[in-house]
Amino acid sequence: MESKTILVTGAAGFIGFYVSKELLALGHNVIGIDNINDYYDVNLKYARLAELGILREQAENELNLSSSTSYGDRMQFVRMNLEDREALPNLFRSQSIDLVCNLAAQAGVRYSLENPNAYADSNMIGFLNILECCRHNNISKLVYASSSSVYGNSDAVPFQETANVDHPISLYAATKKANELMAHTYSHLYGFETIGLRFFTVYGPWGRPDMAMFLFTDAIINDKPIKVFNNGNLSRDFTYIGDIVSGVLSTLLEPSDSSQLYKLYNIGNSQPVKLLDYIEAIEEVIGKEAKKDMLPMQAGDVKQTYADVSKLKTQYNYQPKTNVKAGVSAFITWYKNYYK
Repeated sequence: MESKTILVTGAAGFIGFYVSKELLALGHNVIGIDNINDYYDVNLKYARLAELGILREQAENELNLSSSTSYGDRMQFVRMNLEDREALPNLFRSQSIDLVCNLAAQAGVRYSLENPNAYADSNMIGFLNILECCRHNNISKLVYASSSSVYGNSDAVPFQETANVDHPISLYAATKKANELMAHTYSHLYGFETIGLRFFTVYGPWGRPDMAMFLFTDAIINDKPIKVFNNGNLSRDFTYIGDIVSGVLSTLLEPSDSSQLYKLYNIGNSQPVKLLDYIEAIEEVIGKEAKKDMLPMQAGDVKQTYADVSKLKTQYNYQPKTNVKAGVSAFITWYKNYYK
C-alpha cells in the first residue's frame, strides 16, 4: 500500500493514540494534533504520546510541530485546539495531507451537564473548522468519530444506522448528531467523502479514566465502592479497542463506494453485556469482590446499547474478535503494569 500522510486529531486520546500507532506500523506518515486538556489526567495523555516517540517537552510546546524519534519524521505532533481558526488552516496549508481522521472531541455524557461550552467549542466549532480545512485543501476523505449515544433511549435493538436519531438525551449526543448532519452537508456541497463511525463503549489498555472499565478496576483494587447506576439494570455493547481500530483503519485506508460520498456506520461488538456481568468479569480477574453503591439512573445516561454492525461487516469485512473476558483481562494487566 502506498504510504500516505494522515492527520489524526485527538492523537493523545485513547482511540487516536491506537490509530496513530497502527498507521505508523503500516508505514504511513502521521500528523497528530491534540490540545491535551485536563478533562482527565494529562500524564496518561503524555504517556501515550511517549509510546509514539513524542516526548513530553515536545508535546507541551503549543502550535510548534515536533517530530518523534522512534518513528523518525513519520510521526509529527502539534498541540492545538480544533477550534483555532488560524492555527488549523495554517497547519493544513503547510503540510501535504492525504486523509483526515477526526477523533478529537470533548468526551463524556455526564460532563456535558457540567460544562456545556466545552462541547460547543470542540465538537461543534472544532468540527466545522475541520470540515472547512478539508474543503479548502482538497482532502478526499474524512473519517470522524460519532457515538452510539445518538440513539438515545431507543427500544429498537439492535441499533441500526437507518433508525431515527432525532431524540438525543445529552448535549454530548446532540453534538455528535450535529456532526453527522454537518458532514452530510459538506459531502453534498463540496464533493468529498465523509465517513461517520458510531462508537459503542470502547474499552481496553490505555483507556480513559472516566470510563466504567477504569473506574471499576481502580475502585476494586483500592478497596473503594463502585457506583452502579440504575441499580445495575443497564447493558452496554462493550467493544475492545483492537476491534475498534481495525474498523477505523478499514474505513480510512480501503477504497469505498465512490457513488456515495456520505456514509455512517455502527462500530461495536454486537454482543451487549449486562453491567453486573461486566463487573463480575472484573472481579474475577482481580480476585476481589466489589463494594457496590447502588444508585438511580443518572441524567443523560441510556439504559442499553446494542450495535447492528452488518453494514460495516458487508462493506469493510469488519469482524470484532475480542470477548469481554479477554478484553477485561488485557486491561487489568495493563493497569497493574502502568500503575505499578
